Amino acid sequence: MRFYNIFFSPTGGTEKVADIVAKGTKLDAEEIDLIKEPDKLMKVKFEKKDLCLVAVPSYGGRIPSVVTDMFRKVKADGTKAILVAVFGNRMIDDTLLELQDVLEASGFVCIAGMEAVAEHSLMHQFGTGRPDQQDEKELLEFAAKIMQNSEAQSTPAFPGNRPYREYGGVPLKPVANGKCTSCGLCAKECPAGAIPLDNPKMTDKDKCISCMHCVAVCPKKARNYSKLVSFIAGLKMKKVCSGRKENKLYL
Repeated sequence: MRFYNIFFSPTGGTEKVADIVAKGTKLDAEEIDLIKEPDKLMKVKFEKKDLCLVAVPSYGGRIPSVVTDMFRKVKADGTKAILVAVFGNRMIDDTLLELQDVLEASGFVCIAGMEAVAEHSLMHQFGTGRPDQQDEKELLEFAAKIMQNSEAQSTPAFPGNRPYREYGGVPLKPVANGKCTSCGLCAKECPAGAIPLDNPKMTDKDKCISCMHCVAVCPKKARNYSKLVSFIAGLKMKKVCSGRKENKLYL
């Protein structure tokens, strides 16, 4: 059996969660970073005896559209999958349910799932510092419980609704500032192809999914977004994002 730790983590929070859960399985994991190595997913032959951990962030209660596009090109053979929806202290809405549908369409069998909190990728005042030590303890326990039931083939009932909630994106689109040296790293790693390789100072705002990966990886801190818009959005979200939201396990 091979164990794959597959994650889409533009700003690092989802990767942190995935690494904790992978550690809790006590299996040797082969990592597939869907941003750094998107082609690696298509090259793997997923077999029935294998196990996959698939972790994605929740964007407005949905999975990132680029992740859907990636898995449409994959064909698994009844490969078991553990689903993880990572959210910035609001809620996951239809994320797990949509991820289940996407994976099942590609031949995976979803045997377990969880929702886990990480620091919000846009408004860092929500879920600050998470996953923290308490989260790590809970996620390790979740992983242990999943492995105890890993022979099960039944799919748990995940929260959410079909049709999925509408999500039109957010108005926060990163742009380059005067510090930009046109090194091209952001363009190379943009999962949505929204930054031209030949002109990385530009951003195609129609393609941009506001994942903030370009902001996170820029060595010169030369990409940012409107702090005013972020502040206003933060005020609107304060009520639903306040307090400590809990991690949940579905078996």
